[in-house]
Amino acid sequence: MTASLANLSIDLNADLGEGFGRWRLTDDEALLSIVTSANVACGFHAGDPSTMRRVCELAAERGVRVGAQVSYRDLAGFGRRSMDVPPRELADEIAYQIGALEIFARAAGTRVHYVKPHGALYNRSVHDEAQAAAVIEGVGLAAGGPLPVLGLPGSRLHEAARAAGLPVITEAFADRAYTAAGTLVPRAEPGAVVHDPDTVVKRALGFARDRAVTAIDGRRIEVDVRSLCVHGDTPGAADLARRVRSELAAAGVRVAAFI
Repeated sequence: MTASLANLSIDLNADLGEGFGRWRLTDDEALLSIVTSANVACGFHAGDPSTMRRVCELAAERGVRVGAQVSYRDLAGFGRRSMDVPPRELADEIAYQIGALEIFARAAGTRVHYVKPHGALYNRSVHDEAQAAAVIEGVGLAAGGPLPVLGLPGSRLHEAARAAGLPVITEAFADRAYTAAGTLVPRAEPGAVVHDPDTVVKRALGFARDRAVTAIDGRRIEVDVRSLCVHGDTPGAADLARRVRSELAAAGVRVAAFI
């Protein structure tokens, strides 16, 4: 499925603010000059108040949309360990994270424009109806309006969002391997992360122009995508994101925020 010339537009997002105290994992300064949407860690998998404020201020200065990247409460595991959190408790924790980021976003002259789960919560909400519903309940508690939800196409998360009347934004990952079912290959499995920069760029172009990718078993699958994620915690993330954006522009793809 090749997108028409009139529809060659895509958002570029990255996970930012993923540090804690004196430790910084992401090159926020560089990435905020490249991406159009910033998934800001809200303190549960990474991030702290000062980091959240700094990233919101930089994003506002550069016209980058601020999104709340919500997570299980798992600083030690970087939010990549699945947890059985009771739905009501999870909803409260989601609302808490969004509300905390909103304070700093407003102080910087912007606002939280969307929500995206992180790590294990992202993957769990693809297929777990109860956890997905809890995330959406938390969004509703905090947002007071139709806050868009960024996530994997066809996920339980997006089903719950639509049922609640929330806009959904479909996302793809140029540096992650896909199963034939259109889900991400778990990080623990061989080949789950694509490390070769040339391959990452090629896949990014395929998502933007053709709305398709080659799955890990060699099959070509269609992927509905409006936003492309470039992971901020990988080595050389800023250089890779810059190259992805440059190649997209050279191919006639307009990079712009989805909101």
